[in-house]
Amino acid sequence: MPSTPARPPSPRLTPLHRHCLTVLLVMVMAVAAPVATAQDTGALLFAESASTTVRGAAATAFRSAQDLASAALGLIGIRYRWGGSTPETGLDCSGLVRYVFQQVTGVTLPRTAKDMSHLGKEVELSDLQPGDLVFFNTRRFAFSHVGIYLGANQFVHAPRRGREVEVAALDSGFWQGRFNGARRLAGVLPSLLPALVGEAVAAPLNLPESDVLP
Repeated sequence: MPSTPARPPSPRLTPLHRHCLTVLLVMVMAVAAPVATAQDTGALLFAESASTTVRGAAATAFRSAQDLASAALGLIGIRYRWGGSTPETGLDCSGLVRYVFQQVTGVTLPRTAKDMSHLGKEVELSDLQPGDLVFFNTRRFAFSHVGIYLGANQFVHAPRRGREVEVAALDSGFWQGRFNGARRLAGVLPSLLPALVGEAVAAPLNLPESDVLP
């Protein structure tokens, strides 16, 4: 009966072999490091891009709100006209708001104060900012009158027949008792606020040539 051949002895690593393997491992890690660095750099650049976009959008929304208040003040003295939508023909309350938003932002709002009251974000009385819409019950139903808040408890509006666009005090007895609420449109409606995340994602990520992966 033939004898079973003996297995060759397992190779043993000499100090030289171990040294070579160590060098090879270090080289692999050195090659992998730029990949991680490029990924980290990309994440950092993305975060910076998104942060810059957010700050820019906030500044744009703030400027839009201030511009709304300024544009509304420029209409003081325009005569009231029921159904009026331009300064040339006269303005009613919603016509005033609609005209100002169209001129400042290019956004066309609904025609009535009631419909405008469904837009944007509800704002507490204590959190009012210039450019916010303020609503009142002046015709025996809620949200039948609208004006644009200016700050310091003042708002601009087109009051009624026989009057002109004017500034009124929000905390006066008449208006305070008829106040229905406020809405913020500037920086809230999609058409008034840049798409923050979308812009950041779509922005090209320009890495240095040494960091671009093949």
